[in-house]
Amino acid sequence: MTDPKADYKDTVFLPKTDFPMKAGLAQKEPAILERWQKIGLYEKLREARAGREKFILHDGPPYANGNIHIGHSLNKTLKDLVVRSQSLLGKDAPYVPGWDCHGLPIEWKIEEQYRKKKRNKDEVPASEFRAECRTYADQWVNVQREEFKRLGVMGQWDKPYLTMDYDAEAAIVAELLKFAEAGQLYRGAKPVMWSPVEKTALAEAEVEYEDIVSTQIDVAFEIVDAPNAPELVGAHAVIWTTTPWTIPVNQALAYGADVEYGIFEHADGRRYVLSVERAKVIAAFAGQDTIRAFKGSVLQDATAKHPMADKFPDSEFYTKPRPFLDGSHFVTTDAGTGLVHMSPDHGEDDFDLCKANGINPVFAVDADGVYREDWEWLPRGDERAGGVINKNFNGPQGPICSDLREAGALLSASADFTHSYPHSWRSKAKIIYRCTPQWFVPMDAPLTAPPPPSAVPLPTPLAQGGNGDISSLARSDGEGDHAQHGGGATLRDVALDEIRNKVRFVPERGRRRLESMVEGRPDWVLSRQRAWGVPIALYVNRKSGEYLNDPAVNERIIAAFKTGGADAWFNADHQDFLGNDHALDDYEVITDILDVWFDSGCTHAFVLESGKWPDQQSPADLYLEGSDQHRGWFQSSLLESCGTRGRAPYKAVLTHGMTLDKTGKKMSKSLGNTLDPKKIIDVQGADILRLWAASVDFTEDHRIGDEILKGVSDSYRKLRNTFRYMLGGLGDFTDAERVAVADMPELERYILHRLAEVDAELKQHVNDFAFGPYMRTLNAFAQEDLSAFFFDIRKDCLYCDAQDDPKRMAYRTVMDILFHALTRYIAPVLVFTAEEIWQSRFPDENDSIHLKIWPEVDAGWLDDDLAGKWQTIRDAREKVTEAIEPLRREKTIRSSLEAEVVYPMTDLPISTEEFAELAIVADVSDGDAIAVTKTDNHKCGRCWRLLPEVEEDGALCGRCAEVLA
Repeated sequence: MTDPKADYKDTVFLPKTDFPMKAGLAQKEPAILERWQKIGLYEKLREARAGREKFILHDGPPYANGNIHIGHSLNKTLKDLVVRSQSLLGKDAPYVPGWDCHGLPIEWKIEEQYRKKKRNKDEVPASEFRAECRTYADQWVNVQREEFKRLGVMGQWDKPYLTMDYDAEAAIVAELLKFAEAGQLYRGAKPVMWSPVEKTALAEAEVEYEDIVSTQIDVAFEIVDAPNAPELVGAHAVIWTTTPWTIPVNQALAYGADVEYGIFEHADGRRYVLSVERAKVIAAFAGQDTIRAFKGSVLQDATAKHPMADKFPDSEFYTKPRPFLDGSHFVTTDAGTGLVHMSPDHGEDDFDLCKANGINPVFAVDADGVYREDWEWLPRGDERAGGVINKNFNGPQGPICSDLREAGALLSASADFTHSYPHSWRSKAKIIYRCTPQWFVPMDAPLTAPPPPSAVPLPTPLAQGGNGDISSLARSDGEGDHAQHGGGATLRDVALDEIRNKVRFVPERGRRRLESMVEGRPDWVLSRQRAWGVPIALYVNRKSGEYLNDPAVNERIIAAFKTGGADAWFNADHQDFLGNDHALDDYEVITDILDVWFDSGCTHAFVLESGKWPDQQSPADLYLEGSDQHRGWFQSSLLESCGTRGRAPYKAVLTHGMTLDKTGKKMSKSLGNTLDPKKIIDVQGADILRLWAASVDFTEDHRIGDEILKGVSDSYRKLRNTFRYMLGGLGDFTDAERVAVADMPELERYILHRLAEVDAELKQHVNDFAFGPYMRTLNAFAQEDLSAFFFDIRKDCLYCDAQDDPKRMAYRTVMDILFHALTRYIAPVLVFTAEEIWQSRFPDENDSIHLKIWPEVDAGWLDDDLAGKWQTIRDAREKVTEAIEPLRREKTIRSSLEAEVVYPMTDLPISTEEFAELAIVADVSDGDAIAVTKTDNHKCGRCWRLLPEVEEDGALCGRCAEVLA
């Protein structure tokens, strides 16, 4: 007989742990980081993985300007997840972080500082300006480094790569000279995207599109000759444009050979020529009948005169007849008039068509977007002159429209056309297409080394006696002689073959995205007219136009860069580089700098191959960046490596989407919807931000917001409590207690089966870089298989069975296996929490969970027959839980322990007693249907189970009496 009033709480084996339920991550994480730094964790990991299979993730360099934003946080966390998970698999996965330090973003910041101080950048010595850029970049490298480290990103932070380091600049110029020595470099004149504000060419990746309202005008060109239709002479061809500023540099008109055109008599007495189809929707011509309709091919060999020909009767340029050219491949009747005015300086189609017909650009617009001072119409210095992107300059009352109106050529003008227009992503100012001499890598020249191509000298301005065009240039076609060299795969061919057949893409759709961009891209524009960057270190012969291709000179240049960086070129005595074999007076020294995408496209060369980081190797296993880098770093790295090595610099490319706000809008400071990662970390901890990054479908655009982070915190709390339970349950566990798997109860063996299944799934997710599914699998196992099922059932066994009871020992053995596995599984994601958990159980100042490898999970634990049986039991248990729930809500019972259950036991492969234990109910009996009632049994004073054998509330059940005997 037991005493029903006795207190048995001290006889129950409750979990004991100092691991707190409240995380306090924001306070704990810095101390953990400090300890890792103190013990040299990254170096320890390199020692531990030495000699193992390597995995190289090559870091795409962020710009060294400004604090990190939420997109940086996602990007760097994903990289860290990849590196840590590959390391967990036992691979040697070193990580060298890097920064992009050159180029417009940093120059722009220095210029902003100058503007605040009312300094003119053009009056500052170039060496001083470059030094300030270097100092600025160095400052932000140090700031961002600490911010990335605070995220828990592990890497060689004391030795990152910087594109402005001298050895990096030397490597970049060495890569450029490889293209030069192979003849894969030329200077050509063609329209490129140009920022008048920044006064430089821009790469496509530096451009963004915004809707603007432009002035649209209809302009009449008088036809002066038409051999195929003499009646057209005296009629006016009508063109439509939204860039009035291009009319001063018009050189031709384009038609569609199969387009139906008509001659229309207008109320002003003139005859006008335009598309019959478009005339129907143009107010001035709607409803009018044509005098004559004809196919566009009739316009072949016809010419018109420029509207300003009479205003400038002595101008060779404006009085020259404007030919009609067959532009069938781009002229449509979707908009405009069906006739297109051609300005080869300012449009790609314009340039190509005019080039094919012997019409060259004239370089009328200067770098700042103003017509040059020797241009006849609206030149720099004219009181009406202005920038070509200036809204008023182009407006209906602006000087261009006013002059056209005075000349009788302006048929209509209205500032009401809304359309998408390119802007510089840095200055946010509108950009233009501007034809300038630039340096290019050809996409379609054979990669077998052709003769070194000639370069394009600068045009001779009108004021210096020249004609202002490029008729004397060695080449203005944007391709040069490369197409004539014949034979061999081209850079485009090699790059496309790598994309299509060699490189793995995650997600797979990235393959087609990059493929389409490389398929249609023009030649690669390398040059920029800026100061802060790696110079195009070439000498061009003033007579032949060919660049010097002398390996001895190139070696001297590279050696000088290694000791003095890019300044070695800008401050050089160039005769020293040229040596005794070449006279400086014979050569033009190129001072353009390289596009920063070429800089970053070379990082594989000076990081993976240079030997400065001996644990790196090439090609990299993975490049990981946002989807915008298909036109940026992924592509520039691919082209650089294919051009110099004949292969991609990477084996796989992983692309993530953009981070949006909670409503799905793009984040911007102007909208006030940005989230500062520092504030999130300071309040909730870096592990919460990391868990968010690992949980979203990062392959798509994804969201973040307070409510989303709250959900992430809830998931974290559940995981943390699962580990807290295990730590408490394993407080005094030793190997002496360990039970062989073959001797375990079925439930324990079933859980090991599930662990083996989950282990295989998680490994596959790691290999697929699928961290969202990884965390969903891990969370589901922790919450559904363990907390809500296995731990729920066995907590009675843990608390109340005898310490040497085989079932309890088997349970704790499995819990120990689970602890080792799950702590490792979460380590790449919850880097701080995993360390806290590990140190709670195995305190060792010189050890870390991050030195461990993937848990050893025996595939022999898989048992499909056993799994099938236990799935049936779980389904039955769930039905019982659902049946009990209404009684809980009605407060008929407070817990499932008070429930007596009738259940159809025919299909259950266990006894009613076993099912009662698994369902955590008082009693189960067989019956035709599920029924639940409140039990009349008494509650055991120790285990709190309500059992028939307990004589009165507070007395002991048989099991508890035996344990205490």
